[in-house]
Amino acid sequence: MVDITQKQSTHRTAVAQAIVKVSNISTIEAIKNGTVPKGDVLSMSKAAGFLGVKKTSDLLPDCHPLPVEYCGIEYEMDGLDVKILITVKTFYKTGVEVEAMHGASVVALTMYDMLKPIDKGVEIHQIKLLKKTGGKSDIDVT
Repeated sequence: MVDITQKQSTHRTAVAQAIVKVSNISTIEAIKNGTVPKGDVLSMSKAAGFLGVKKTSDLLPDCHPLPVEYCGIEYEMDGLDVKILITVKTFYKTGVEVEAMHGASVVALTMYDMLKPIDKGVEIHQIKLLKKTGGKSDIDVT
């Protein structure tokens, strides 16, 4: 891992997204109505995303363990797309971009797993960093 012992702790924020695209509007309706056979897709996926964020350093070898001080997950539905937006915050020596993107990936994969019995055309798209603040550089691609 990179040596961060000389770095100063600063307030760090990252916002990432993933998009889950379904193949039928009935899948979106099942998500909204809570009628997916495997359960409440949005709640289960959110819980999985929180775990994904917190376990990032356990799975990615060069990622530093860090204190996650906030994680928020929101959904936006538009047509056949479910946009996942995840915000992660900390006060630490290194950023939380990878944690945010990992969390978005885990949310998307959980949705995929829960939806595959009712929709064989589910796809995951556009896992990416939207915004980062703190540290040496800020990024905002929103």
